[in-house]
Amino acid sequence: MSKNKVLNLKDKIDGNEMDLSLCNLTEVPVKELAAFPKVTVLDLSCNNITSLPLEFCSLSHLVKVDLSKNLMTVLPDDLGRLGNLQHLDLYNNKLTILPVSFSQLKNLKWLDLKDNPLEINLAKAAGDCLDEKQCKQCAARVLQHMRILQDEVDKERERRFLKDKELEKKKEMKQREREAKEKEARKRDKAEEKERKRKEYNAHMADLAIQEQKNKRKEEKKKRNGQIAADKKAAESAPKAQRRSLIGLLFKLLLLGLAGVVGVCQLTGLKEEAVCVPINVAVDDGLSWVREQEVDVRVRKLVEEVDIRARELLQKLSSLVPQLLEPLGVVPTATEPVETVEN
Repeated sequence: MSKNKVLNLKDKIDGNEMDLSLCNLTEVPVKELAAFPKVTVLDLSCNNITSLPLEFCSLSHLVKVDLSKNLMTVLPDDLGRLGNLQHLDLYNNKLTILPVSFSQLKNLKWLDLKDNPLEINLAKAAGDCLDEKQCKQCAARVLQHMRILQDEVDKERERRFLKDKELEKKKEMKQREREAKEKEARKRDKAEEKERKRKEYNAHMADLAIQEQKNKRKEEKKKRNGQIAADKKAAESAPKAQRRSLIGLLFKLLLLGLAGVVGVCQLTGLKEEAVCVPINVAVDDGLSWVREQEVDVRVRKLVEEVDIRARELLQKLSSLVPQLLEPLGVVPTATEPVETVEN
């Protein structure tokens, strides 16, 4: 509102009362009214007001308010904040219900709700308001009715609160169950992964063991084959070695026998016998042939060495021959020294 209208509001004040009736108002000038906290009685009747703004509930200094013969269909939800309100005239409006906070108007002593399309229970509680007594009874009955509604609303709010709390609790429980399942699933997955890795490790170790066993068997087989081959080779070479050894032994025995025969024929009295004559002749011819040959000095030395060794052998045999011939009754005769090979 303009400054002139504010000044006009001052003109509407008489003591603690402000009369704004028949001003053709469609809205309540709450901001301007708040500037006059000493005004406790406000007359807004016979206007075209359809609703009260929420700010109207802040005018807690009001004691008496006349809103009769307007077009209001609803009152603000915070109407209960008008704690000092004692007299309220709502005659001839379009109200069907009252806000639940109406029950908080503990100081309300007078109420008129005639000529409003009230819902049936509220209309029964309100009754008539044809005189002072009925209007006071209307205020008391409506307050009681609104307190019942308030209790029901509080219970419903409490029920919704408990329901919401229960739903929240169930939601939390479901959340915890879901988290527990997820945790269990993660734990199970982890255990399965661990078991899988363990199986893979065991399989790997088993494969290594199998491979090692195979390698070991191959090595053993190789060794066996090598041993078999060696045994076979040894078995094949053994007869040859034995044959060579036997031949060598026979050759040695033959040489020894020949040496013995030569010794007997050269050193005993048997050298004149017919058996020894060819042997002695062969020995003498061999020695003579060696003397006549022009051979290398080393060969001559070798022959001389052989001759010396042969004479030593014959001398040893000469000591053994009498012992061998004595049991046979043969007496050896003196021997002539065998000639050595000269250069």
